[in-house]
Amino acid sequence: QPVPSLLERSIYDDQPNAHKRFMEKLDARIRNHDREIEKMCNFHHQGFVDAITELLKVRADAEKLMGQVTDTNRRLQEAGREVTAQTEEVIRCRIQQRNMATTVEKLQLCIPGTRLPLCLCVVSQYRFCQIMAENLPRLREEIKDISMSDLKDFLESIRKHSDKVGETAMRQAQQHRTFNSAVAKQASMGHYMKPVYSLSGQTHTHNGLMMDDTGDEEEADEEVLTAHDLVDFSPVYRCLHIYTVLGDRETFENYYRKQRKKQARLVLQPQANMHETVEGYRRYFNQIVGFFVVEDHILHATRGLVTRAFTDELWNMALSKIIAVLRTHSSYCNDPDLVLELKNLIVIFADTLQGYGFPVNRLFDLLFEVRDQYNETLLKKWALVFRWIFELDNYSPIPVETEEEYKLVVSRFPFHDAEVEKQDFPKKLPMSQSVPQIYTQVKEFIYASLKFSESLHRSSTEIDDMLRKSTNLLLTRTLSSCLQNLIKKPHIGLTELVQIIINTTHLEQACRYLEEFITNITNVSPETVHTTRLYGLSTFKDARHAAEGEIYTKLNQKIDEFIQLADYEWGMAESDGRASGYLMDLINFLRSTFQVFTHLPGKVAQTACMSACKHLSTSLMQMLLDTELKQVSMGAIQQFNLDVIQCELFASSEPVPGFQGDTLQLAFIDLRQLLDLFMVWDWSTYLADYGQPTSKYLRVNPATALALLEKMKDTSKKNNIFSQFRKNDRDKQKLIETVVRQLRSLVNGMSS
Repeated sequence: QPVPSLLERSIYDDQPNAHKRFMEKLDARIRNHDREIEKMCNFHHQGFVDAITELLKVRADAEKLMGQVTDTNRRLQEAGREVTAQTEEVIRCRIQQRNMATTVEKLQLCIPGTRLPLCLCVVSQYRFCQIMAENLPRLREEIKDISMSDLKDFLESIRKHSDKVGETAMRQAQQHRTFNSAVAKQASMGHYMKPVYSLSGQTHTHNGLMMDDTGDEEEADEEVLTAHDLVDFSPVYRCLHIYTVLGDRETFENYYRKQRKKQARLVLQPQANMHETVEGYRRYFNQIVGFFVVEDHILHATRGLVTRAFTDELWNMALSKIIAVLRTHSSYCNDPDLVLELKNLIVIFADTLQGYGFPVNRLFDLLFEVRDQYNETLLKKWALVFRWIFELDNYSPIPVETEEEYKLVVSRFPFHDAEVEKQDFPKKLPMSQSVPQIYTQVKEFIYASLKFSESLHRSSTEIDDMLRKSTNLLLTRTLSSCLQNLIKKPHIGLTELVQIIINTTHLEQACRYLEEFITNITNVSPETVHTTRLYGLSTFKDARHAAEGEIYTKLNQKIDEFIQLADYEWGMAESDGRASGYLMDLINFLRSTFQVFTHLPGKVAQTACMSACKHLSTSLMQMLLDTELKQVSMGAIQQFNLDVIQCELFASSEPVPGFQGDTLQLAFIDLRQLLDLFMVWDWSTYLADYGQPTSKYLRVNPATALALLEKMKDTSKKNNIFSQFRKNDRDKQKLIETVVRQLRSLVNGMSS
């Protein structure tokens, strides 16, 4: 209870009447105060009334103000609703951020290597903690060693699996190419869903349906194996994780990359006999593809174990080695089928690795070198084909007995001749059987060359150019060489040479059909600016000219053979009165030969006939002027003159049509004038008219006349012509001596 005041204590301490007096005084005091309060209220009453009156007046304005405040508050709340919502979202995000930070902080404590030291620090005073601290480093090293041993086993086994991985990847790439080809062919038939090729070997369409790369609906559900399916990569992941946790990741990365570089070099080493079979190339490519598919998987499945720069470095190193190996080994291939299979493997190999992001342009550049090698093997193969065709040809016009046989020939070779078509069956086509065979083989060569151009990602114009260039090589080098060798063979006679000329003429005319054939294949017009034209025309023209030259050569050789049979009795008193037998046989041979020449085109027959007559004339002149022939009688001159007359008769009989006037007889004009000079013994005319263009003996050279005259002036022989002159008229002998001196003077004048 509160302590009583002094007044109260004095009241309680006084006598009982004192309380009564206190109450009376208190009442008096109260009344006194009430009067003061009443006075005060009376004083302020009017002000209070005025204030109440003023307050009542303000009440209406207050109510109006209250309405305005309420409306303003409502509009303010509406305007701030979005701000309030964003504020609440910020508050929620701040709460989430705080919670996440707290969670991360707590998770940091749970990370191996972090939590354990913290925990050990808490319990470091206990003995078991010391034992753990001593044993943990040893356990870490044991774990590292075990994981590294597993990694080494993985690296050892991956060599065995690389071939299978590469084979699977290349097969999927090939199936994808086949699928795209099939889709391209069907594109014009309707709409289709464009496939999306995944690097794992799967093909997905836009509607989400997975299909096999071959596009075969029956195999749509076939499982597509990937590198992860064929290889267990867990040793790599585990070892990487352990080394990362133990803070030695860099050591692991360096070891892994070093070992894979070594394995890459081993993979890139080819077998010695790799070029002998396509399987050797296939195994080589499978191992390389498998290696890089594994590296690509490691690149994407791990974080930083290998980098794109590392794989690019490996690929560039591998690409240089691969190109060098293929360039060397492909040069050993002599089989075009093997080279073609190699090309297909390179294309699939390039497509496979390109699908994994590796640049392969250099491989396609290499294919152009391989294409040249392929063309070389084709040219060698077709050289044997051409030689075999020429060897089996009978070099006779093709006989056709029926319309069916005729159609069969013209279906193989574009032959059109109105005159031949009008003839009745049986009939003969002018070319021999080698012509349609050669034409067919050229087309086969074009098809074979086209096989290499496929799948090279080249335009139709480039493929057209490749085909035309390779065909030009076939015509201008291989076929031309075969024709030249054929023409030079000893067993090829004049009849065969005539047929060869006819054959080359028809093959030359067929070149435009080969142009059309290539155009139909590539759909590139030959009028295109950069289109290469076929050079077959020059090939067949050159072969024809060579055959013509060989005809002239062989004709001359046959003439020489007949000339060698000549057996003149140069000292005979008088001639037999008839031409020599060897010469008549020669003329008969020439007549029969030139009858065959009527089938030759152009002026070949005329040139051959003129060449033969000139060679015969020259040979007879050389026989007469031979230095080993020391003596010639007038009888021998007369016999020789009879033979020359037969030559002139042959020339005038028009053995080959087309000569104008006595053009062919002029081949013997030198002989004729020389023999006339000696037969008539018209030396005065010769010496008088010498040097004049109107001279009767204009073609007689003084040296030639002197040489022959010397052979007839041998005074040591009793039977020579001058012995008669000495008996009959010595003055005439002096005249002859004078002629000899004059001839020598003319010869000396010419030499000076």
